Amino acid sequence: MKYSFAIFNLLAAVFYCSGSQLQAQSASPSPLQLWYRQPAANWNEALPLGNGQLGAMDWGGAATACFQLNEHTLWTGGPAPLDPNKEAIKYLSQVRAALFRDSIKEAISLLRQMQGPNTQMYQPMGDLLIRQSFTGEPAQYQRQLNLSTASTLTSFQVNGVTYTRQAFISAPDNVMQIHIKANRPGALSFETVVQHPLPYYKMITTDNQIVLAGKARINSDADGNLYSDDSQCAGMRFQFRVKLAATDGQVTTTDSSLQVNNATEAILLVAGATSFNGYDKCPDKDGKNEAAITTEYIQKALTKTAQQRWNAHLKDYRSFFNRVSLDLGASANSALPTDKRLAAYKKGDADPALEALYFQYGRYLLISCSRPGGQPANLQGMWNKELSPPWRSNYTTNINLQMNYWPAEVCNLSEMTEPLIRHIQRLAKNGTATASEYYHAKGWVVHHNTDIWAQTNPVGEGAGDPKWANWSLGSPWLSQHLYEHYRFTGNKRYLRDTAYPLMKTAALFCLDWLVEKDGWLVTAPSTSPENEYILPGGTKGTVTVASTMDMEIIWDLFTNIMEASNVLGIDQDFAALVKQKRSQLRPFQIGRKGNLVEWYADWEDTDPKHRHVSHLFGLHPGREISPLLDSAIANACRRTLEIRGDGGTGWSKAWKINFWARLLDGNHAYKMLGELLRYSTLDNLFDTHPPFQIDGNFGATAGIAEMLLQSHLNEIQLLPALPNAWEKGNVKGLVARGGFEIELFWEKGKLTKAFILSRNGAPCKLATNNKITIKGISTTSKQQTVNSNIQYITTFTTKPGTRYEVTGLL
Repeated sequence: MKYSFAIFNLLAAVFYCSGSQLQAQSASPSPLQLWYRQPAANWNEALPLGNGQLGAMDWGGAATACFQLNEHTLWTGGPAPLDPNKEAIKYLSQVRAALFRDSIKEAISLLRQMQGPNTQMYQPMGDLLIRQSFTGEPAQYQRQLNLSTASTLTSFQVNGVTYTRQAFISAPDNVMQIHIKANRPGALSFETVVQHPLPYYKMITTDNQIVLAGKARINSDADGNLYSDDSQCAGMRFQFRVKLAATDGQVTTTDSSLQVNNATEAILLVAGATSFNGYDKCPDKDGKNEAAITTEYIQKALTKTAQQRWNAHLKDYRSFFNRVSLDLGASANSALPTDKRLAAYKKGDADPALEALYFQYGRYLLISCSRPGGQPANLQGMWNKELSPPWRSNYTTNINLQMNYWPAEVCNLSEMTEPLIRHIQRLAKNGTATASEYYHAKGWVVHHNTDIWAQTNPVGEGAGDPKWANWSLGSPWLSQHLYEHYRFTGNKRYLRDTAYPLMKTAALFCLDWLVEKDGWLVTAPSTSPENEYILPGGTKGTVTVASTMDMEIIWDLFTNIMEASNVLGIDQDFAALVKQKRSQLRPFQIGRKGNLVEWYADWEDTDPKHRHVSHLFGLHPGREISPLLDSAIANACRRTLEIRGDGGTGWSKAWKINFWARLLDGNHAYKMLGELLRYSTLDNLFDTHPPFQIDGNFGATAGIAEMLLQSHLNEIQLLPALPNAWEKGNVKGLVARGGFEIELFWEKGKLTKAFILSRNGAPCKLATNNKITIKGISTTSKQQTVNSNIQYITTFTTKPGTRYEVTGLL
């Protein structure tokens, strides 16, 4: 087999992927469609496809189509060292002593001595380019992403010939299928080439295939060694292959391209794989055979027809996507292209249908980038074109990774949390070593960043600011997702065998991490992620004792341990211990401005408008704070949000949607949704930090669901934060804790009809403003007053698989 060697840089990739402005055509878009009258001018305008393993950004060009590819396991590096800083433990007591005598600068300096290596980087797999031959200027151009079919479609006309190009990535068949057609026989001619910004070997096979094969760097330094390091663990191999599956045209190959001439249609199949064989194995010497994997994907896909592959794709995808529908009302701008429609929204045009589309786009993205058996969604989901992506496109565990999965359970995509749960299991293994080596503590610990290798040490390499690098409470926060998965599904076997052991060992770390000060249990060192304070004397600090967020996260874990122990009927002694320790956690403080205090004392913030609002964790995603539990603390949260303001980056605005929804203020939650769409949303509806971060998409999707349904307090609240702007609508398929599927209808801002499907037969408790009945069965109702509002709590028993109608809502 003959190989040729070539080097392409990113500038070339961008040039090839760029499209020209084309003449527009009219369209009648569906409510679940993004569409445009011109190709993508840059990556942020391209449209994402994915099956949880293979991802593509479709630029939609006419003369040159570009599909920028990703594969979920393609990262730099190899297995994470478990003891990268053998000297770290000797600094812990010194850090605590410095903090207790208010020597903040000394504590910061000492903490840097406890840092280890940074994480590795998520990498692009390369570009597939389709260069079409025609004479004349394209007209009647349109490209679209259809959320109901998870496919892109590009169409245009040249000299009376209409060309179309449809693409989708199938999970059942593990391939991308690209179907190119002309409506005039013999009018289609094109060549297919591949490229990558790193050096690679490229070959043309004898059976109408192009294969791009390469190797990732062994470390995350862009100028570092490409292939090996001192441990002799070489970098990850990767490959994608493009197969011409069918055509009626003439086929020729060169040493760098596959050419089709005088065809009416052609079908390309694309498969990709890496040698990744687990987080603890060298990706080179212990790696999988990526060539065999891609070959198998192609060969199996070829046993089906194009229609069969399409049908299998639709059946699989729609089994997830079609579970939830949302109608927020019609919009006058619905017929506009998505970029024009978003621009009109940013100028103030009301568009509830765009808001519903954005919600469903978030669900689409999660289905596309997080599938059982795959890796969890990273900072960009799975779509990345950069060799050195922003923030390494890794997993940031002080908000971003968790936010990615906020919509999964409530939006009826529970299966999509499986990659996160499996990654938490890997983190627990490596994190056990880190807890022992760094802190002589039991249990497992995760710090600010991690990657595919489940790295758990404090990052920063001795130069990182401890306000982010040394944050140490990733394990209890991630454990919240373990328990939430149980609360939504009711799967006791999962709780017993998977979630509870991980939760308990995270709690063991917290028990060892807590120390006593002023009669309370506190964390030291402690940060409120990425924020800074000013001491009364003017000194700026980033490290403290007992940040409010720390106390809330540990309270949350201990509460979940207590509940899980009771559900399973096990470990009562341990549950009693964490209950006792929970009562000793340093309590909330309300500051002189009426705010919830973030730090050990009521200090000023260096940046009063800081994007992180970490000390409201107990409000969301926690359940320690609610207007329905303690109005004084809830009002302090409200005041905190007023002081912080409505600005911030995309994911920050998304978090604020959820905060305001939990405060039962639907109008302010809606204002934050509008802020996000106006100021933090790109033309392809990706969230921007800037640059692109996918957590804002997922956080906003979760926030919309939170406005319509809440169940974190063990009772189901219907339309708890409905804004005035959504006067009429309906939603079907949202899920409440306890395993209840909810269908709601409302008019004039009032709930008119509701149905509840019980999956598990659990007792159901509804909180409503009116006294209600459940059609055909007996209920128990009680009236309570919450913040001067009368609320009715209706409880009834349910049977698995039974749908109940709620009556008496008006």
